[in-house]
Formats: sequence, structure tokens, C-alpha cells
Amino acid sequence: MSVFSKYAHYYDLLYRDKDYAAEGAYIHRLILKFAPETRSILELGCGTGIHAGILAAHGYQVHGVDQSAEMLGAASKRAAQLSRDLASRLSFSPGDIRTVRVGRKFDAVISLFHVMSYQTTQDDLMASFATAKSHLTPGGIFIFDCWYGPAVISQQPEVRVKRLEDEQIEVTRIAEPVLHPAEQIVDVHYQVFIRNKADHAIEELRETHRMRYLFDYEIDSLLAQQGLALLDRSEWLSGNVPGDDTWGVCFVVRA
Repeated sequence: MSVFSKYAHYYDLLYRDKDYAAEGAYIHRLILKFAPETRSILELGCGTGIHAGILAAHGYQVHGVDQSAEMLGAASKRAAQLSRDLASRLSFSPGDIRTVRVGRKFDAVISLFHVMSYQTTQDDLMASFATAKSHLTPGGIFIFDCWYGPAVISQQPEVRVKRLEDEQIEVTRIAEPVLHPAEQIVDVHYQVFIRNKADHAIEELRETHRMRYLFDYEIDSLLAQQGLALLDRSEWLSGNVPGDDTWGVCFVVRA
């Protein structure tokens, strides 16, 4: 997503406490359960390629697509540091997930970390689902997650502050959400302060990420329009039945 362009350099630090290994293992288990013959994966919105690398380690050929040149640069650099065998299972290319066509089919398509919630209009969602379907082999599966409407409405988003550092920089990120119920949108206003430890210079970045939260009936309608069949709907990582306290829900559908 283009909104990440300014702080793609700091992205991995901001999310280094994210359990990517557990998430990769979770996706691997879903694939084994619903499409065990899967060998190839297309990742829509691959970011810096961490999920792709983990899934490659599980034996898949993974092609990642992202709109951000900065993210793709980081993904390619990360792949170059892997073993030759692992690196050979990874490839990346630029593209908008609403319109991209990479010219080949895959056994599975994945889109993680709420990439679908960045599709804030009905047309955006339809186009993104069409992209996923167009790249699936017959019987292939599409796995994606999103912000879940019942939780957003019942719990309401709140201000969050995150502080992280490494040997070179300190990062403080303030996230201030504004809810727009009529549009089913949350505008998350980010203010990011980066302090260089060497010279103590401070850089400030400001961005707004528009996030759409989705309800079951909307997902069901989108799937019906694309001719996709729902296989599973569960809480991200836990596999529990979603409720009004479940912010992240994972969907598995079949072409």
C-alpha cells in the first residue's frame, strides 16, 4: 500500500514483536487442512516479505506483490540473505492488488495483515477479490483476514502508543483512530517520531491509514458475486468462532 511508503524503512522495527513464525505456521496449517496439494502461493500485499520467507521455508514457491517500491526493495534484500534454496522459492513484483495480473495461476492466494481492510470501497473490494480468483487454479484457496465489524462497533478503536528501538534508532508511534460508522471506516492517524541515536536528530512522519471493517454478510455477498465458496471463518491465529471481541477474522474460500 502506498500509505506505507514514508516509513517502510522503519516497518520491520515497528512490527518486530509480531509473531511472524506463528502466523506462517498458522497459514501452513490452513493450507494443509483445506488444500494439501498446494505447492505455489501468490501473496497480495507482501510487504517486506517476512511471511513469504517463512512460507518458502515450509516448502512453497511464493510470489509476492506489493504496491510499495520501498517494501519490495526490503523484501528482495531479505531474500538475498537467505540460503540459495530458500531464495529460489521466492519472487516479487510490483502491482496494485485491484488490477495486477502476473500471468500465471497459483494453488493458493493469501492476503494478510488486514490488506483487505485497506480496500475501502465496494469497487476496491470487488476488484481485489477478482484478482485473487483470477490467479487461482481450479479448486485453489484464497486466505485473507480483515477488521471484523462486530468488534469495531462494540469495542471502539482507541489511541495506542508504541515505542521500539534498535542499535541505530528509537521509534515512537502514536495511532489516533477516528471512527466513521456510516462509511464503515476508521481513519487511523499515525504520528511517528524517529530519533537517530548517533546524532540525536529527530524525524517526524504523519500519515493516515483508512481501514474498512467488514461484516459477515458483506463477505458472503462478495464471495457469491465472485463464485467463491466459504470454507472457514475463524478468529485469526486461535481458530475460535468470531465474536464481538474479535478484531481480526481469517477467511478461507475455494475457487
